[in-house]
Amino acid sequence: MADRQEIYLDPAIRNWVLFPIMLVMVLVGVLRHHATQLLQSTPKGNLKQLRETASLMRARTLRSPNAADLPLSAFKARKAFLAKAFDDGEYLKVKITPDAAPVNPMADPDAMGPMKDMMTKNLAMIVPQTLIMSWITFFFSGFILIRLPFPLTLRFKAMLQRDIQTSDMDVTWVSSLSWYFLNLFGLRSIYTLILGDATSADGMQDMQQMQAMGTPQMQQPAEVAKAFTSEKEFLELAEHNWSLEFTEERLLRKYGKLAPLDVSAAAKKQA
Repeated sequence: MADRQEIYLDPAIRNWVLFPIMLVMVLVGVLRHHATQLLQSTPKGNLKQLRETASLMRARTLRSPNAADLPLSAFKARKAFLAKAFDDGEYLKVKITPDAAPVNPMADPDAMGPMKDMMTKNLAMIVPQTLIMSWITFFFSGFILIRLPFPLTLRFKAMLQRDIQTSDMDVTWVSSLSWYFLNLFGLRSIYTLILGDATSADGMQDMQQMQAMGTPQMQQPAEVAKAFTSEKEFLELAEHNWSLEFTEERLLRKYGKLAPLDVSAAAKKQA
């Protein structure tokens, strides 16, 4: 086994670079969490949007096995009512007309609220992290801070030794900028210990929110109308089996009050 590369670091680097970077990032994460909580607006419920979703869920529940307790007459009445309502577009948030122009989702004030909250959270994450990275790059560029106690392959060199131009340095040494990124994605346990599970200080969660923001899920009214049309067709094709049908007869046969049912005779009778 080859001897590991030895570098003797000044203890002042540990006291004035290593610990301060970690402490600053923890404090900034806590402040960002509280700032996000203050800037976050209370979500407003949209009655028409909830009505759309609830009606679709009602139709899916009606044609599922969960509706087996309904009598056949009640099932048919609900089926006819929902099919007519879906056909007339009574539950649509925006009524569709043949010559109507496509609706711009960005013009909907109800859709702009969540996007505004997302932009506020991203701004609260980008600004502090940009300032911290600039601070580290300006004052501590090229510093070696710590050595990992386990061996690594050369593939980790680019990740652990950012802003270090020495090619023959052991991969286990960590630079100041790499220490910043390790803290950015590795302080989740500390944030959870300080702030609890519902924390907005974790950098990984902010990155995931930014990626989710890049693909906003906004449905056009025409797509919603197609969903209602498809659900109406599924509802018309649904068949219903009442789970309580012939309950008295099954109960009497179970306790021997009636003769057991001849399966072959019953099948011939049905045929």
